[in-house]
Amino acid sequence: MFKYFHIFILSIVFQLNLTAQESIDSIQKIEEVLIESQRIEIPFSKTSHSISIVTSDELTKSTATTIAEVLQLVIGVDIRTKGIEGMQADLYIRGGNFNQTLLLIDGIKMDDSQTGHHTLNGLINIDNIKRIELIKGAAARIYGQNAMNGAINIITKNYVQNQTELKLNLGSFQNYGVGFQTQQKIGEGDLQLQIQKQVAEGYRYNTDFDNLNIFLKGKWKNYSLITSFGKRDFGANGFYASPKFIDQYEETQTNLVAVKGNFSKLKWKLKPTVYWRQNQDLFLLVRNDPSIYRNKHITNKLGVSLNATSYSEIGTTGLGLDIYDASLKSNNLGNRQRLVTNLFAEHRFQYLDNKLDFTPGIAIAHYSDFGFFTYPGLNIGFEISNHIKLYADMGYTSRIPTFTNLYYNSRTELGNPNLKPEKALTKEVGLHANFNKININMAYFERASKDLIDWVKSEEIDLWQAKNIAEVQTKGIEFESSYKFLLNSFPQRINIGYTFIDDQIKNNEYLFSRYSLNSYKHQFVSSFTTQLFSFLSETISYRYSERTDGQNYHLLDAALNTEINKWEIKLKANNIFNTSYSETNLVPMPGFNFMTEVSYTF
Repeated sequence: MFKYFHIFILSIVFQLNLTAQESIDSIQKIEEVLIESQRIEIPFSKTSHSISIVTSDELTKSTATTIAEVLQLVIGVDIRTKGIEGMQADLYIRGGNFNQTLLLIDGIKMDDSQTGHHTLNGLINIDNIKRIELIKGAAARIYGQNAMNGAINIITKNYVQNQTELKLNLGSFQNYGVGFQTQQKIGEGDLQLQIQKQVAEGYRYNTDFDNLNIFLKGKWKNYSLITSFGKRDFGANGFYASPKFIDQYEETQTNLVAVKGNFSKLKWKLKPTVYWRQNQDLFLLVRNDPSIYRNKHITNKLGVSLNATSYSEIGTTGLGLDIYDASLKSNNLGNRQRLVTNLFAEHRFQYLDNKLDFTPGIAIAHYSDFGFFTYPGLNIGFEISNHIKLYADMGYTSRIPTFTNLYYNSRTELGNPNLKPEKALTKEVGLHANFNKININMAYFERASKDLIDWVKSEEIDLWQAKNIAEVQTKGIEFESSYKFLLNSFPQRINIGYTFIDDQIKNNEYLFSRYSLNSYKHQFVSSFTTQLFSFLSETISYRYSERTDGQNYHLLDAALNTEINKWEIKLKANNIFNTSYSETNLVPMPGFNFMTEVSYTF
């Protein structure tokens, strides 16, 4: 594998000596992408808050094999994984915890009322993704519960043409898989289906896994159907509790079914949705002896939503209604239920020949077990020129405790049914600069949080207890830039980004914290995608991470993509320098590893 990496480096050096071309027409302009918000949709260059976009081309040429690995290369995002292929991964944005970030697939909320640990269980394959939109900051006004620090919306691909793809891959740790994907036109509609099976022996004792993912998307006239099924069975050596429990085991199964409509009536654009998400989780403390300790949880979320947009002389109005029932059946947490109603309203005003935009909005939520909450917010933007825009936004957010926060008890943990909801006020100022070849985004943000929920203890021998900890003041800066250009008529791309986060904890009486108090202090990410021939492209990515407790590490990955006629071959090498590091719970991450993928399309 190192031989391929050396060839890759030589190809970069060779291309840097080629003559640059001025034409840039073939490179996708990110500022023209329409952000698929729930209600008010505007081009990326016109947005007045912090948004990052990962395109399909970046996904295809990335050094990552899963969405979790892709998100690790986005500034402000902290994916704490345990093992390869995202076995078990938690999602954090700007120092918040995994319960404070919302994940959506085509606008369908994937949050879990039991715990945010299950947020990433239902991720689909990279091949099905058109782009990923990351909204950082207070997003509760737009999406509601669990969007306290941001939201990630995965936009799936639409039908393009009749074709079928077969795929095989093989990598380190006896990691191998087989995939099938097809898209077909059927009468007035179309259908897309993907099935992916992936298994591995694991990179150390009891880290094997057996994954199955099925994704189905169909469209007929004004209606679309989205379904996904994800099953993961894996050894969880030290994933939970103390690292000394090396025989832990877990099985998860996540199902999603959603039917969406898209209609226009008078001056209104209407988008109704009916959806169901289910997650099943089985955990064993000792893999081959369930009698020692066993947890089984089944969560169901059944909901309906209606989003509406109206365009008029005074601007754009967005209204929304989302009602869902969240239920849980558990041998540990008992049978629980929560009915949630969300109302959304916002309006985008534009002045000074559309150079100044002003978008106030509010979300009102009612929880059957916690009552009413309001999330007001405001976005302001001003275009200095056709290419540069300043913006400022602020918003109040809140998060209701999960059922695990409230009721989970074990030998080492103690839930708290008296927890209060988390609250925060987030403020941000930033700049978007979008030119022909270069995009730059900069932001300064502050978040004043109180009653944050965490599992804490005062002495090492104590039980972990769910508590509303002291106030936390978070300040940070972000910078990201992409430079796209042509060399010898082939597209090249350089991405760099940096995040600095400073958490100031006030009146904290606990010495040990499990989740909230060890965010990234410094985060630097970069990638360089270059092309030697029309059939060959290469990507190298580097990231540096340093946490609040001082732990830091450097990681270098590389990928080589080849397309010849109907064949595509991908070679990926991760952790090339064999860095020793962990991302959470002292679980050691794998050293150098590689993956080879071959696919044929017909």
